[in-house]
Amino acid sequence: MSYNQTDIELMRRAIALAKKGGGFVHPNPLVGCVVVKDGQIIAEGYHEKYGEFHAERNALTRCQADTRGATLYVTLEPCCHYGKTPPCTEIIIEKGIKKVFVGILDPNPLVAGKGVKILQDAGIEVVTGLCEDEIREMNRVFLKYITTKRPYVIMKTAMTLDGKIAAFTGDSRWVTNEQSRQQVHELRSEMAGVLAGIGTVLADDPMLNVRLEGHYHQPVRIVVDSNLRIPIDSQLVKTAKEYRTIVATTKRDDCRDDAHIVSTGVEILECQSNNSHVDINDLMAKLGAIGIDSLLLEGGGTLNAAFLEAGCVNEVWAFIAPKIIGGAAAQTPVAGKGIERMSDAIQLQNIDIQNIDGDILIKGKICSRE
Repeated sequence: MSYNQTDIELMRRAIALAKKGGGFVHPNPLVGCVVVKDGQIIAEGYHEKYGEFHAERNALTRCQADTRGATLYVTLEPCCHYGKTPPCTEIIIEKGIKKVFVGILDPNPLVAGKGVKILQDAGIEVVTGLCEDEIREMNRVFLKYITTKRPYVIMKTAMTLDGKIAAFTGDSRWVTNEQSRQQVHELRSEMAGVLAGIGTVLADDPMLNVRLEGHYHQPVRIVVDSNLRIPIDSQLVKTAKEYRTIVATTKRDDCRDDAHIVSTGVEILECQSNNSHVDINDLMAKLGAIGIDSLLLEGGGTLNAAFLEAGCVNEVWAFIAPKIIGGAAAQTPVAGKGIERMSDAIQLQNIDIQNIDGDILIKGKICSRE
């Protein structure tokens, strides 16, 4: 179906509004809404925080104008069930909206076309698919999580031009420039969780929080630590009561006294073991079950390899600095055994390349092997 330019611009306005909820609505989708009457925008809204009103209800309840006969643009199909908030279909009907443009249908089984049908049965004209590709990209986390109950994983790496994430001495501060590091913090703020391995914790003693001026979402900090070696005096443990921190470890038969870690505020998540290491697929299932819909993987080569081998990486952000440090023993972004033949290499698609003040950022989605 073809859409006129005005409709496209109004839906893109709704998309821009939706993005304001980034980081604050997990595990809900990003949703924006614009209401138009007689060629003028009379109301706007977006889903601002998990558990609070959805975009349509925010827009319509705050509107001071008469909405009868108006047209509503919303990025996601209006909900039609009672959850933490009332159905958005109800207020759209109550307010006398005449026409609704819906970006994408909601794959949530509680909605999945039912919202559109309710509106149509009430005599409202509904048009779907406006700016669908843009909205699917914006809500790629939600679309995976609502259908699989597993987190969407972005693997972030920062390397030199010769593919090293640290010098042979282990020094890694800083591989990339300040602008690149700021972009990483912005990405962290949009994710439900940020995850690293115990090797990174022991080597770098990171905070894994968002350090930007202003009001930003702080992700849950997760450490994969199969044998529970995390130091009690590490920054992660010392700040666990300030920032939610989870340590994923293996289930073992022996009785371990984890009280000294738990007393600091750290949460212990026991996972199945795979060759004495945390089973990545079991970890993904358990994190999904507690509402972690997205992860920024900031591990070293060993953890990155484990996630890739388990098929749990959806997207890659590779920052490349114009530096060469060499060193046969210097660490690389992906370790493990590796792939035997170049023809079997993991491929990326939908590539986007950016220049960040001299650093290069390559983003891409992992090609499905199905």
